[in-house]
Amino acid sequence: MDELVHTLTNSQFLFALLSAIAVAATVFTMAIPLLAKSDLDSRKKRMAVERSTIRARERAALVRETEHGPRPSLRQQPKAYMQNVVDQFGLKQRLLADGTRDKLAQAGERGENAVVRYIFSRLVFPAVLFLISLVYLFGVEKFDQPAAVRVLIAVGIGVVGAYLPNILLKNKIQKRQLAIRRAWPDALDLMLICVESGMSIEQAFKKVADEIAIQSIPLAEELALVNAELSYLNDRRKAYENLGRRTGLEQVKAVMTSLIQADSYGTPVGQALRVLAQESRDMRMAAAEKKAAGLPPKLTVPMIMFFLPCLFIVIIGPAAIQVMQMN
Repeated sequence: MDELVHTLTNSQFLFALLSAIAVAATVFTMAIPLLAKSDLDSRKKRMAVERSTIRARERAALVRETEHGPRPSLRQQPKAYMQNVVDQFGLKQRLLADGTRDKLAQAGERGENAVVRYIFSRLVFPAVLFLISLVYLFGVEKFDQPAAVRVLIAVGIGVVGAYLPNILLKNKIQKRQLAIRRAWPDALDLMLICVESGMSIEQAFKKVADEIAIQSIPLAEELALVNAELSYLNDRRKAYENLGRRTGLEQVKAVMTSLIQADSYGTPVGQALRVLAQESRDMRMAAAEKKAAGLPPKLTVPMIMFFLPCLFIVIIGPAAIQVMQMN
């Protein structure tokens, strides 16, 4: 027992143990990315199963429609209490700014239901956060501050709640745009193959929407929607402009402008898609290179905090132990 205690309190043993733990942690951290497996195959299988389920559900719904009459509308109606509050206080005229509908569409929220929920959240969030903060400051936690200071703190939290819906909406837009931006060059390549094989632009959009869903569901939704608009709208230009406005991405707007010009002047679509696909790939590579170039400055602080102390211990530790033993 004494030998075990002596061994555990020995400085050389502790130094060797800490060094071994540091090396093992470093090796484990570097090996995790190499051992990580891609879930693309499982995602493809799930997507295939989901497609089969959707087809079966649509066929069953079609049979029910022919037997029991038409199906109910797929358009989601806003909640009655939300609609009543928004209408009674006239919140659309006061809280609905210009471009809000476009921002909601960029976040994947479409229709009147999304507008009513957004306006209602802008009204409810400040009040709810204000009341919760009041209950917390006066009831749950005892602060040694005057009542006026507590009320001011609650008011500040309520003001933050007024901006919270905009922050959440902005984050959702950024995530959706990132998913579309990553898959857009591949979608253009698929569209180019479809167009050069003799498909019409409507069939190309439909085919690409089916195939790109494995990689980006938001982009598949947008392509399916523009395909529907091309089928039902009288002006094809409007359908292309709607896609650019819903995504809010300049590279998508550039492709839609080229399609509008090709449709207006009868120029070949394949050549324009080929050039734009190459530009999209170059932009994606430039973005990746930009992230790679910004990696060394981001690693400076972790290296100073974690790697350099271990390195100094390994280099200076033995000499310091020898000096201590000599003294």
